[in-house]
Amino acid sequence: MNIFDIKRYAINDGPGIRTTVFVKGCPLRCVWCHNPEGWTAERQILYKQSRCIGCKTCVETCPAARLELTADGIRPTGQECTLCGKCSEECPTTALEMCGREWPMDELMGEIEKERAIMEDSGGGVTLCGGEPLMHPMETMAILRELGRRGFHRTVDTTLYAQPDVVDSVAAECELLLIDLKLMDSAKHRLYTGVPNDLIVRNIRRVAEAGHSFQIRIPLIEGINADGQNMESTAEFLNDLSLSGKVGEDFIVNLLPYHDVGKDKHRRMWSQYNPQGYPMATPTEETLQRCRRQLESHALRVVIGG
Repeated sequence: MNIFDIKRYAINDGPGIRTTVFVKGCPLRCVWCHNPEGWTAERQILYKQSRCIGCKTCVETCPAARLELTADGIRPTGQECTLCGKCSEECPTTALEMCGREWPMDELMGEIEKERAIMEDSGGGVTLCGGEPLMHPMETMAILRELGRRGFHRTVDTTLYAQPDVVDSVAAECELLLIDLKLMDSAKHRLYTGVPNDLIVRNIRRVAEAGHSFQIRIPLIEGINADGQNMESTAEFLNDLSLSGKVGEDFIVNLLPYHDVGKDKHRRMWSQYNPQGYPMATPTEETLQRCRRQLESHALRVVIGG
C-alpha cells in the first residue's frame, strides 16, 4: 500500500490533534476531489511548473523517453512511465516529485510516535485517509491493529464503498468512522463520482445497526448537492438512522464547503480538473445556513466546517 502524505497537527480529521495518513487508491472519481493524487494506487510523478527552470535534466535522465520540454513546461510524451523515479531524483529544483511510497510498519509507527505526546494531551490520535483505506483491507487492518496495540485512538475517513465484510472488519478495529455522504440520488452519484451510491447507503445502515461510532461528512457544493431536494433526502435518511436508537450521542453531520484546491493538483498530474465543465461553486453563507436548518429540522446535530 502506497502512502502519499502524512499530515501532522491535523485538527479536522477526528477529535483532538491528529496525525493523518493518506493512502493511495480510490474506487471513486469525484469531480471535485481535492486529493486526486490519491486516485491511483500506484506511485506517480507530479510536476510543479513554477519550480521548473527548463534544464531538461529530467528529459535526458528518463530511460523511457516519457518526458519532453515544451512551451508549457515539461509534458509527458505518451510513452509509458516505468515509475523508476530517476527524473525526480535528478531534478535540481524538485519540480518533479514521486508521489507515494511503501512505508515499512516500524518506520510508519516511528513517524507517528513522534507526535504521541501532543495527540494524547489533546485527546487526538491517528486518522487513515486517502484515497480510500478500505481499498487495501489487509494493510489497513494491519496498521489499525498496530495502532491499537500502541494505544492510539484510531479514526478511518472513508467512502464506505467496499464489501460489507471489509466494512465490518475495519469498523470493529477503530474508534471512529468519518463517512463521506455526497448525494442521495444514485444516478447523480454515479454521474459525479463514477459509482452509484447503493452500496454506500447499505453500508452506512450496516455500521449504524452494528452500533459503531461514526460521523457523516457532506462536501457541500453549489450546483451538485446543495439543493433543497438532496438536503431533504439526506436529512430523512440520517434521521431514520438516528431514530433507530443505535446512533451515539457523538453523532454529527459535518457540512464541508467546497473548495477547488484540486485544480492545481490536476495541473501537477498533467490532467484536467472537471473536464465535463459541471457548474460547481462554494456555497454562499445563505445556502450553508439553509442546509444546516434543513438537517437540524430533522433533529440532527450539524457542524459547518472541519
